[in-house]
Formats: sequence, structure tokens, C-alpha cells
Amino acid sequence: MRVNIRQAIIIGAPSHNDKAADIFIENGVITAIAPAIDKKADVVVAAEGLHVSAGWVDVFADYREPGYEHKETISSGLNAAAAGGFTDVFLTPNTEPVAAGKSVIQYILQKAQGHTTSVHPLGAVSQNAEGKVLAEMLDMHTHGAIAFTDGWKPVQNTNLFLKALEYAKAFNGVLLQIPVDNSLASGGLMHEGTVSTRLGMAGIPTLAETLFVHRDIELLRYTNGRLHITGLSSAESVAMIRRAKADGLDVTCSVTPYHLALTDEALAGYDSLYKVSPPLRTEADRQALIVGLADGTIDCIATHHRPHEWDAKAKEYEYAADGMNIQEVAFNVLLQATGNQVALGTLINALTTNPRRIFGLQQPVIAEGSPASLTLFSRYGDTVINRENKRSAGYNNPFAGILLPGSVIGIINNNNIHLNK
Repeated sequence: MRVNIRQAIIIGAPSHNDKAADIFIENGVITAIAPAIDKKADVVVAAEGLHVSAGWVDVFADYREPGYEHKETISSGLNAAAAGGFTDVFLTPNTEPVAAGKSVIQYILQKAQGHTTSVHPLGAVSQNAEGKVLAEMLDMHTHGAIAFTDGWKPVQNTNLFLKALEYAKAFNGVLLQIPVDNSLASGGLMHEGTVSTRLGMAGIPTLAETLFVHRDIELLRYTNGRLHITGLSSAESVAMIRRAKADGLDVTCSVTPYHLALTDEALAGYDSLYKVSPPLRTEADRQALIVGLADGTIDCIATHHRPHEWDAKAKEYEYAADGMNIQEVAFNVLLQATGNQVALGTLINALTTNPRRIFGLQQPVIAEGSPASLTLFSRYGDTVINRENKRSAGYNNPFAGILLPGSVIGIINNNNIHLNK
């Protein structure tokens, strides 16, 4: 198939950076980049304000298969990822059975074959993600696991996580943690603060996050391993990561689009669509996250895409499931949340260069003769997600029906092309 991308601003091309050019792709390979290309193409892509970058990477998403296909499948999740502009997605191990051995890792990779978006399974740190006994991380690494985490069940056992950091050093592995101390968060429903007091809801203190971040940073300091903390939600956590980096520790982190966009005020109506873990916090925390992204303290974007069926959220808030189905509109939410506070190049680096560097993925080069792994997008236009045009099987998207800025035109990857209508 021949594709001509017309007059796109290219981000990250060695000799065309931030300049408009045509890009011609044949059978998945970039064959020409020039101010204008007049060659016959099967597909021509043109849009107002069209930009092209290396393919975007989501470092933490949950497609629920195997075991929870009523919430999402690998196929529906990858369709959502392609619509959201992601060429690569890391999948959490919280399936049934848990991705704690090579068989589930291989199953996920096999189910993802043929899709435009590539899958990179995250292996569990502990057997069955129970936080008791180490899983066979080296075996999973050999068979395709990109990194290791117990996903939505962060490892609470300090000694076990220390051993995991030491063990992963043998193959330069990265461990991921969501920063939640369960003993302090237990029984909490939202951020502990003035809003929770006003609403009469049990709160989760910021300490439940910062104590956990502090613990893991100190374990990292002791082991000299590699750690990625995903889903930062507080100003103090950002400051702690900043100091740890200044100390030379190999620590990186990511933030979700919804923590950049929303605060605990969103829960004023007791809407469980806004129930997430870690919880939405204050405006001061949100602004600190934006500053952290802008100055490079926060390395990556992680959607924490966690789809649910309708009735998992349509119940009393206390019993509703955590998580948002957000991957399809992640870019749009990021644009709305950060505005002019984060440079576009910085935002794109957090979606491309940084995650690939941290987790050892090949860096796509936008140059003649290179395989095409591209995301096509524009800051112009608007996007609305609804029941009729959504790709994900989940229903828990609080941004559904809302006009959001920007548009994802499509992706090109694995010698396939996906274009949004």
C-alpha cells in the first residue's frame, strides 16, 4: 500500500524537524520526504494543522483479557488505542489467570497479532499478583514481557519489593508501581481534604501516596535498581521524584491525562465515573503535575485505561469499581488540561521518545528508508466520543459527549494504517 501524507509538520525528523513536508510510504517503509511529492498513492492524508510524530506509547493500560472479556478484549482495546493515536501499548497483568508466567504473556502477544497497534505485556512481580512470592520475571522477560508490575495491586511487602528490584537487575528490568499504601488508603473513597469533608465521604490522605513513593525511592537507593512510578497525583510526590533524580537514582514516572485535567471537585455530584486510584486531588496538586510534566520531572503519559461494563459503575459510589475508560481521548484531554503550559514538543516526547528510552523500545526514525511507525494528529478541530463512535467495549468514560480540542487523524504501524473517520 502506498500512502502520501501531505504538508505535515514533522516532529522529530533529523532534517525536517518542525517543517512542513510530504511523506511517502510504500509497503510500510518511508521512501520519500520532500516539500512536495507528486506520486500516485492508494491513500492520501491531509488535514488542517497536520502533525506527524513517531508513534505514541501508552505505558499502562488494561484490556482485561483473558478473564474479563465482558469489560474489554484485546481486540476492542487495540481498536481504542489506534483511535487514540497509540502505536504501542503496555498491558497490565491483572487478568485471569494473572500474567505471571510465559504462557499468558505469549497468549496476549498472539491475540494482538495483525493489529495496527503493537502490544507489550507487563509481567507480574509476584505470583498471581498477590505480593507474597516472586514470579518468574526472567522467564517472562525472555518471552516478551516489557517490564514488571502487580498493576492495580501495588506490592505492599517491602522485603518482597526489595528482592524484586535486586532480581530485575540481572536483565536490566524496570519495575512499575502505582503509589498507594493500602493500609492508609483502606476505606477511603476520594482524596482526603475539604471536598471530602463537605461531601461526608471517607478520605484517602496524600500520605498514602507519598509514604509509598518515599519507601520505593529508598529501596531503589539501596538496590541501585530501576523503578518507574505510574499515576502520580500529588505535588509532594513530584517534588520527591525531582529530588531523587537529582541524586542520580534511576527513577522515572508517568502521569495520567485525568490527573492533569481533573480535581476532587469533580466528585461534587458523587459520580462514580470519577472514582480512580490514586484519587483525584486538589487544584494545587494538578498544577504541580503540569509543572512536573513541563520541566521533565514527569517522563511519560500513562492512560491507566481501565474499561468497565455499565453496571460496574452504576451503583452506590462506595461499591463502584475504580478506573476510567480514556485511551481514545487521551490526547484531547491532555491538550485541554495543559493548554499553553506544556510545549507541544515536550508533550510528544512524553508520548514517544521518553517511554521508548526508559523501557528499551526501538526509537522510530522519520527518515527515508525507515519503517513507518507514525502518529498523525492536529491541534485544530474538535473531538467528541459517544456510544456510536467509541471503539472500546467499556462505558466508563466521563469525557463522553464533551467537545474536546484537537484530533487524532490516525496511525501507521506494522505495515498497516488506521485512519479515524
